[in-house]
Amino acid sequence: MRLALAQLNPTVGDVAGNTRLVLHAIDQARSDGAEVLVAGELGLIGYPPRDLLFRAGVVEACEQAVGEIARHAGDLLVIVGHPRRCPGGTRPLRNSVSVCRAGKVVAVYDKRLLPGYDVFDEDRYFDPGDQPCVVEAAGRRLGLLICEDLWRAEDVRTERSYPIDPVQETAALGCDVLLSLHANPFVLGKWQRHLEQLRAAATRHKVPIVAVQQVGANDDLIFDGRSVVVAADGSIAVMLPGWVEQVQTIEVPMGAHGLESVGFAVEPMSELYHALVLGVNDYCRKTSNDKVIIGLSGGIDSAVTACIAAAALGPDNVLGVMMPSRYSSAASLEDAMELAANLALPRCQTVPIESTHLAVQDALAAPLRGRTGDVTDENLQARLRGVLLMAFANATGALVLAPGNKSELASGYCTIYGDMCGALAVLGDVVKTRVYALARWINAHHVDCGFAQPPIPQRSLTRPPSAELRPNQLDQDTLPPYETLDLIVERYIELEQSVPQIIDETDIEAQLVRETVSMIDRAQYKRDQAALILKVTARTFGRGRPMPIAMRWQELGGRSQESGVTGQRSGVRGEKSGITG
Repeated sequence: MRLALAQLNPTVGDVAGNTRLVLHAIDQARSDGAEVLVAGELGLIGYPPRDLLFRAGVVEACEQAVGEIARHAGDLLVIVGHPRRCPGGTRPLRNSVSVCRAGKVVAVYDKRLLPGYDVFDEDRYFDPGDQPCVVEAAGRRLGLLICEDLWRAEDVRTERSYPIDPVQETAALGCDVLLSLHANPFVLGKWQRHLEQLRAAATRHKVPIVAVQQVGANDDLIFDGRSVVVAADGSIAVMLPGWVEQVQTIEVPMGAHGLESVGFAVEPMSELYHALVLGVNDYCRKTSNDKVIIGLSGGIDSAVTACIAAAALGPDNVLGVMMPSRYSSAASLEDAMELAANLALPRCQTVPIESTHLAVQDALAAPLRGRTGDVTDENLQARLRGVLLMAFANATGALVLAPGNKSELASGYCTIYGDMCGALAVLGDVVKTRVYALARWINAHHVDCGFAQPPIPQRSLTRPPSAELRPNQLDQDTLPPYETLDLIVERYIELEQSVPQIIDETDIEAQLVRETVSMIDRAQYKRDQAALILKVTARTFGRGRPMPIAMRWQELGGRSQESGVTGQRSGVRGEKSGITG
């Protein structure tokens, strides 16, 4: 059977544009002699549509688009995902697949397992389907599945479980092939787990599986593509490239043995780099923006953010702004300028903040009765830089990219309305030690990244990190070593481990674990006001981790303790610019 995999990049809400993507895929599949075409989950509206589904006329537009696709299909069997109205259930909509041919919808399948964890909230919108679906094409029986129907939450860490197994039920109906439509967000390491699940399912049910995955980014979620065909013996027969749209017609392997498996290699830093580049590119493109602004400090975070932006949009569309203060070192300014030159950023500006800083200090001296030192003054400098960046944004129409990393957001070592300001936090899900690893990877693979030379200055990689908001300041005057902090962040946030478990399984001193966890919990109010964070790990600050701010539970080694925004002060002060601000 000749089957076309339509790995497409839909834009949420652009029903007309998304429909054109499918129509073009149909034309290509027909010219390639395909008999069946499969597109992605909710491909006509784009994933995730969220509360746009409640907007009047949106679902109806998708249903009309299905009719247009059916009329265009001709003899080709076209399988496409979309929302549809289905009155009578507890919710008015279903996450559906329509099977189209010769002007008609010949079958409809409704997703049966609806995820409601992490960034997923499908059970907020959709009623689950209650029946498996098998259709015939080219003399073969094709079983239909949609995303979670296949994964069953086994690819993530969650207590969610389901009472049914749609794969088993569908395969039991005598399928020659299982077709699964996906819109599964990228997470580091998840692709490997998915491959193993697919191979295990194909082997268990002795049937080939075709998994067609969305590509591109919508808001905070990134989709990697890499649609795959797994033969009945578990070998990987076909794999589409990652990070790009592609329509490819293949011969589905019907034999159980004898296939030569496609090789694949996964390099974590390569995956992370391509995911972030795609995330920035699509966020800008789909919001009709083509230029960005980055405050260049000479540090590693702004350097990596600038590299990703230049790769995503081209250096001509990246404006670097250097904003030195009385505390900025000559090395920092030199490294920022070297980075800009290495990336060929043509539009960099230098705007010192010294005079403005002095003027605001003078204005506040009397009303604050001299209480403008320490954290207040550090915050003031960071916020002045935020004001300048937003002024450039207003004047140029460009978007500000926030450079902060996950370690800073976790610990509260960041300033609301200062270094946190911006449209998109490119590294907000990347801990500091991983930022350094990514920087070294970019330099080592600069040609593959499109750079003429290693872009990140060596000194940015080796100098101790500093916010440079007071004399001789270093991050680790107030934070644990990043290797220690990141280990706690990954275990507490990404693995959801308890304080006792972290203490038991690491060599980190117990009091330091308790203080760091307390710091993380107290910084929630800052994270709720952060720029949108590109998701690349299993647990990302933002939509997928909706923690309360005003709460009175804090786990400190097995006992609860009052916690608040200004909360209890710990020996570790998680504040580049103050836990209170």
